[in-house]
Amino acid sequence: MTTTSSSSLPPAPRASAPPTATATQPASPVRWRVLAVFSLGFLVSYIFRGVNLGFAPYLTRELSLSAADLGLLTSFYFLGFACAQLPAGLMLDRFGPRRTEAVMLVFAAAGAWCFSQAGGMAGLAAGRLLVGVGVSVCLGAAIQALALWFPLSRMPLLNGVVMAIGGLGAVVVGTPLAWLLSVMDWRGVSLGLAGLSLAMALLLWFGVPDARRQGQQTLGEQWRGTVRILRSAAFWRVAPLTLLNQGIFLAVQTLWVGAFLRDVSGAGQAAAAGLVSVIGFAMMAGCVGSGWAARYLERAGLSLYAFAGLGMTGFIVVQLLIMAGVPLPAPWLWAGYGVCGSSGILTYAVLARSFPASLIGRATTALTLLVFLATFACQVGIGYVLDFWPAVGGRYPAVAHLWIWGGLVLLQLAAAAWYAWAGRGGRAALREA
Repeated sequence: MTTTSSSSLPPAPRASAPPTATATQPASPVRWRVLAVFSLGFLVSYIFRGVNLGFAPYLTRELSLSAADLGLLTSFYFLGFACAQLPAGLMLDRFGPRRTEAVMLVFAAAGAWCFSQAGGMAGLAAGRLLVGVGVSVCLGAAIQALALWFPLSRMPLLNGVVMAIGGLGAVVVGTPLAWLLSVMDWRGVSLGLAGLSLAMALLLWFGVPDARRQGQQTLGEQWRGTVRILRSAAFWRVAPLTLLNQGIFLAVQTLWVGAFLRDVSGAGQAAAAGLVSVIGFAMMAGCVGSGWAARYLERAGLSLYAFAGLGMTGFIVVQLLIMAGVPLPAPWLWAGYGVCGSSGILTYAVLARSFPASLIGRATTALTLLVFLATFACQVGIGYVLDFWPAVGGRYPAVAHLWIWGGLVLLQLAAAAWYAWAGRGGRAALREA
């Protein structure tokens, strides 16, 4: 795949250094502190994403939840996350990433406390929804902060570093969470996450500086900028495949991979938890490795757009291999799932190059909105479709999972065709409205 610029937006005018430095100066310690703190914020967000994977057996047993109930409950996080994206983008571009994320994490702490005290589905769902709203800015704030403090040429690698550190959350919700739940209950873990969220909010508020940003826009001007993004050809070239790549990966990784490994692969609880951690480590490696490779491949003539497309296409191939039951070691297959499932993060760097600095926060959150709506739909949809097959001894037939995965692969193939067409010559059909 090759890419050409089809957006009518002007090139993104970027100051490639922090407010007190020039582009030729080496990175200051403040820059690396910004990277570290915002990455830790995303780590907290990622732990919340997947924690119900470990909670699922306990919630099902204690509250008698069906697969559809469990999918709906877990997806309330993604629903809250998605609904907060457009307001969060306005807040990021108006107040900056530090203040916005610190305040929002207080809501995440309140949601985790509510979840820990819940006695039924309504309280659990309210807690998950509030947590999703509270951590909704963690990725967008990190990307915006890096765009303000680092040169754009480093964005693929730095975004990968953020995703890799956040990916530790996917590791934590595997074997470490399983061990933790053997010594304390899910309510205690939820209370601990509430405390962690408050600690992260304080670290952001007091631990990192604000970067100087250009002129303050009115709310009307900000909203017109959001509409401009949503009508942009540059946005819709990457959105369909990215939202399916990330939405399906997150829906499976944060909840349904355990059921798949149990029902299709016959893995026990300990083996499944180990493979969940493998996916997390592989995702971390994929984020950093793809960001590093993108920079060097661009110098060799392969565009970032094309490289991102190859990675997301690789995710489709890995899913087909898993469905076919190819005789390869399970850790290899699921490591490939984690590596390729992380490739959608590269399109955030594509967007950062397509919009002015004043729109980066909103462009990021607009794409994340679609990703998390897709994740919400997938988590609910998978649980709903699974319930069409009767569960026997708490297990669903393997054919149920395979039918679901097959349908999701078909959607991704259609989106991949669009991505390739838009990159190679379809831009004439993507004129700005």
